[in-house]
Amino acid sequence: MSLFELFFIAVGLSMDAFAVSVCKGLSMGKMNHKHALIIGLYFGGFQAMMPFFGYLLGARFQDAITAYDHWIAFFLLAVIGGNMVKDGLGADEDSCDASVAFKDMVVLAVATSIDALAVGVTFAFLKVSIVPAVSFIGVITFLLSMAGVKVGNVFGCKYKSRAELAGGVILIVLGGKILVEHLFF
Repeated sequence: MSLFELFFIAVGLSMDAFAVSVCKGLSMGKMNHKHALIIGLYFGGFQAMMPFFGYLLGARFQDAITAYDHWIAFFLLAVIGGNMVKDGLGADEDSCDASVAFKDMVVLAVATSIDALAVGVTFAFLKVSIVPAVSFIGVITFLLSMAGVKVGNVFGCKYKSRAELAGGVILIVLGGKILVEHLFF
């Protein structure tokens, strides 16, 4: 997997975290850089950790399903991307507060990184070098989450659904690319 492809996967995966960060920034009266850093660390850390766990899980079963791995990768990325597109097009019912309490942030970080677990399984099938990949995903998510807090603080929730929609489309396109490469090349 090229750095270019990994970058787009990282951006696609971080769109949920970005959207929640925008919401967090919106709920802050005044921009709080310490809270932005905490939010970035939670989301970036979990976005790095979940694909690593998915990779370990996928590596255990890799030999049994090698003949179908491209279909599995396509399916997982398409489902994750489709859900993100659906959320991006749906009515915005999420409410968020400015809290960065441990229990609140862990729940949000897990919820926004579940899709990364499935991508980690895909990484095992594609034989991606996992440590650099999850580090890259974590850093990209960290940076986008901090930027999301700032965007939310300045612009509000205007871009939340667009971020989810863009992230979903990116993941669907990458899933299609993986499938096409395995079927035709």
